[in-house]
Amino acid sequence: MAAKTDSTGRALEREFIQDFGEAYQHFGLPRLMGRIVGLLLQEDGPVSLDDIASRLRVSKGPVSQVVRRLHDRGLVEKVWVPGDRRHFYEATDDIFGRAFTTHTKKLESNLVLARRFVARTTENPDATSPHFRSRLAEMERFYGMMSRHLNAFLVEWRETRSS
Repeated sequence: MAAKTDSTGRALEREFIQDFGEAYQHFGLPRLMGRIVGLLLQEDGPVSLDDIASRLRVSKGPVSQVVRRLHDRGLVEKVWVPGDRRHFYEATDDIFGRAFTTHTKKLESNLVLARRFVARTTENPDATSPHFRSRLAEMERFYGMMSRHLNAFLVEWRETRSS
């Protein structure tokens, strides 16, 4: 009976990895990136680049590049394993909060853009149409509200994680 549970568990883990990859792809990110994150979420410890490549059945080169990008974004961390010279990685402690923070910063760039052009059209209102100025004001209100809500969510998320 234990073998059946184990094979069913492994099948479920493989399905999760595939579906997580597709979810990343829906966000415009590489599917391999999502598959690597999905694999690391399952692991209760560090995994070598070799093992990631082997388990995902892809070559080590693309895995290394994607893991480097994930590391640069603060989603995975490099872990030293005594007695082993290979590179090991694991998901960061607050991977979801960090990923959401990155996403929020991208959205906030739209707020910065809106504010910059609202200021420019305010300085020289005759240079643009009333319609365009109205759309810029709406854009600024929209992304301002979104930013406040997303940042409040992050504060609440961090509070719930620390309690």
